Amino acid sequence: MPITTIIFDLDDTLLWDNKSISEAFRLTCEEATRKSSANLNAVQLEQSVRMAARSLYEGYPVYDYTQMIGINPFEGIWGTFDDPTPQFQEMKEIMPSYRKNAWTNALKLEGVEDEELGAYLAEFFIQARKASPFVYEETFEVLDQLKGEFQLVLLTNGAPSLQNTKLEITPELVPYFEHIIISGDFGKGKPDASIFEYVLEKASITADQGIMVGDNLMTDILGSSRINMKNIWINREDKKPSDTVIPTYEIQNLREIKSIVESI
Repeated sequence: MPITTIIFDLDDTLLWDNKSISEAFRLTCEEATRKSSANLNAVQLEQSVRMAARSLYEGYPVYDYTQMIGINPFEGIWGTFDDPTPQFQEMKEIMPSYRKNAWTNALKLEGVEDEELGAYLAEFFIQARKASPFVYEETFEVLDQLKGEFQLVLLTNGAPSLQNTKLEITPELVPYFEHIIISGDFGKGKPDASIFEYVLEKASITADQGIMVGDNLMTDILGSSRINMKNIWINREDKKPSDTVIPTYEIQNLREIKSIVESI
């Protein structure tokens, strides 16, 4: 049966989220070197704050929920989590101290005891991340090619407030999609089969009419495979394949999508 619907992941598929986070870290760590009288190294500080953030994040009681919904530590240090579920409300309470402590602890790792600077950097990072939206160079070109010929759906893991902020700072993306589905709204994230079944319902298609495009084998590809939907793994960084999760197709650039779906 021909493909009628293409389902896209957001982060590191259409949006270059890793680059946005790296740029925000770079800007914030360089700001730290200007603000501190200590001889801080920006590159080393970034390594320390990434480590400190992960360590703190994994210790919170909401950690298992963040893993189910799909929220990583570096989203935690800039998201507001002003969302209705009890778990998101708990995150909303935790995250301000988490952000501050991640930066303060990183400074300590670099020999700097400065809680005030840590609090300043936590707020600076939020603004730096919002000011650093990156989209892959072929994203809009490919969406322009596909829009009209296929129904396009966006399926993203994360908190609604955070994912919608990403869309607000890249507003050109939104009009391409018939449906935008965020795991935090649904209650479970990829790779749970139920969120993919929900996509089928919203898009009014069967599994063999859709194809999932995403960068993550363990969420996008595994989840779509669970409902017997074809999928395309966008592997820009030449990541090692999995022995157990096998994509239907593998590509390195979004420009390869159109010829694949037209050949099915």
